[in-house]
Amino acid sequence: MASLHGITVHPDCRHFRGDIPCRPNKEHGYQCAGCPVYAPVQQRILIIKLGAIGDVIRTTPLLRRLRQEYPASKITWLTLTPAILPQGEIEEVLKLELPAVLHLQQREFDLLFNLDKDKEACALHDSIRATQKFGYTLHPQYGVAWPGNALAEHKYLTGVFDELSLQNQKPYVQEIFELSGFEFRGEEYVFDTHQDKGYDWSALPQRRPRIGLNTGCGDRWTTRLWSDEKWEALIRQLQSAGYAPVLLGGEAEDERNRRLHATTGAAYLGTFPLQQFINLMHQMDGIVTQVTMAMHISIALRKPTILMNNIFNPYEFDLYGRGQLVQPDRECVCFYRGSCKQGTSCMEELPAEKVFAAVRGSVPV
Repeated sequence: MASLHGITVHPDCRHFRGDIPCRPNKEHGYQCAGCPVYAPVQQRILIIKLGAIGDVIRTTPLLRRLRQEYPASKITWLTLTPAILPQGEIEEVLKLELPAVLHLQQREFDLLFNLDKDKEACALHDSIRATQKFGYTLHPQYGVAWPGNALAEHKYLTGVFDELSLQNQKPYVQEIFELSGFEFRGEEYVFDTHQDKGYDWSALPQRRPRIGLNTGCGDRWTTRLWSDEKWEALIRQLQSAGYAPVLLGGEAEDERNRRLHATTGAAYLGTFPLQQFINLMHQMDGIVTQVTMAMHISIALRKPTILMNNIFNPYEFDLYGRGQLVQPDRECVCFYRGSCKQGTSCMEELPAEKVFAAVRGSVPV
């Protein structure tokens, strides 16, 4: 507690901002003296998880354990994509920019979790003061990412040797928990459905179940792509069985989705900003997707997820008992590769019938 000109100020409160009025003051007129929601911080926690968006989303289960273990903590999260993190669930979300770095380097934390091997993340791990640190550091001699302690060694090694990554049988979320010193107990994602935004989805099919079909996979590992012919076959099977398929995607998928809409009549509403896209996915009863951002969103929304995978270790993904993972009939030999060594991607050996059967098994009509 401090007194400024005779006014009581609580800079240790979870709500206190210092540069602008806190939310309780703004919404209720409370001041620190006698404030009914005064919440003194007992642990100051920093999470460094920069990107990509999907990796940020699938790190959010850690918030549930931190809140359980440290209910009086103030959590700060440094990221490249602050908009994806749930508002109100984290006291302080900072974007990786010079002002945030200068700010953090003048503070001290009780717990610091660096969950990225990016060199800038590792450098921040080393330059920010904290009583306990978990995750990755910079090797003092060679300047490469390095495990900060024994807890980080397993996740580190599976990231630098393909052979060890192929042998790994731990889902990503479990690895992140263990790296942070916790046992994973099935904690769900912390995520905002944006249902309160009042988006108008009257153009969606009224028939249920709606099955969202995310037809793209990004441009880094295009060996994951499924052909238009496969999507068309799946759409027709879904329609015949009484499902309402809805095409999903971003700008990169727009042309493909327009073609599929024209040839099959499957619903396609166009492209949307991220928050609206998340809420569109929330209107689905199940999602068919490749390993891409939409997969992480689907899992976070607790939708039955039919995940088409070929080039990644299938143990990496935890669908939380909702949905199924399906793979090509031909074994994939292109682990984490963007081009196929055999000329034709094994995804063409994933029949539409196999994906359709997974939908029926996960989302009954």
